[in-house]
Amino acid sequence: MRVGIATPTVFQVPGVASEWERTASVDDLVAVARTADEVGISHLTCAEHVAVPEEAAATRGGTYWDPLATLSFLAAHTRRIELVTAVLVLGYHRPEAIAKRFGTLDLLSGGRLVLGVGVGSLREEFDLLGAAWDDRGARADADLRRLREVWGRASVDGMRFDPTSPRTTVPVWIGGRTQRSLRRAVELGTGWMPFGLRRDELAALLGRFDLPERFEVVLSPSGTLDPLGDPDRVLSKLRAVREIGATRATCTVDAESADHYCEQLAALAGLAEQLEDR
Repeated sequence: MRVGIATPTVFQVPGVASEWERTASVDDLVAVARTADEVGISHLTCAEHVAVPEEAAATRGGTYWDPLATLSFLAAHTRRIELVTAVLVLGYHRPEAIAKRFGTLDLLSGGRLVLGVGVGSLREEFDLLGAAWDDRGARADADLRRLREVWGRASVDGMRFDPTSPRTTVPVWIGGRTQRSLRRAVELGTGWMPFGLRRDELAALLGRFDLPERFEVVLSPSGTLDPLGDPDRVLSKLRAVREIGATRATCTVDAESADHYCEQLAALAGLAEQLEDR
């Protein structure tokens, strides 16, 4: 099981984000990304919300950096770490536009993009953007099929898309918390990235499917992790998601500052190595 991080500062959920993230600088974000890259963290993430209703921001948070701009910027400051959209809302984009814009990011980053995608859950945001809310799941399936047709191809249906991704396939992790989202991931993606489910619910859903070879199950350990202060608890949480079937863990790390966060990352990487040795 490989270990990644939910990138701090770029989305801030009340009760989860650390206090230092509120006033973090761009230099702090770069330091975190570079450290994660250097110590061997698998991936970092960036979510997508254009705007969040004020009442929803109390639980979801109201700070969401744009994933294309953010991951493009961080790609220039890293060399190895994978760059994950977690998640891109399919209904806000044409699949051809995703292939062009994020395919260019894949090109610039040397093939390090992972497209995490979802159907979306905020009707007010759909309305704001003029996106269709009804039947968004069926449309997402159609868009995923179209995305597979156009990804990494410079010419499709008589239209030029050059430049685009250097590869004609890209990892696609499907977000969601339902059986339908897992089915979508098995049929149209390369991994599943669920949220908000208990261990028994995750195990039950995963037990209903024969997962393809090299299929990624991307789970998040509960709560925030303190690798320096409580390494045994961190190891226990990592083992717990691995036992459910996780091939990747996306971790939220507790810290008091950007420097402390970077120290925590080095410790987390060491614990991940211990986990694999046992």
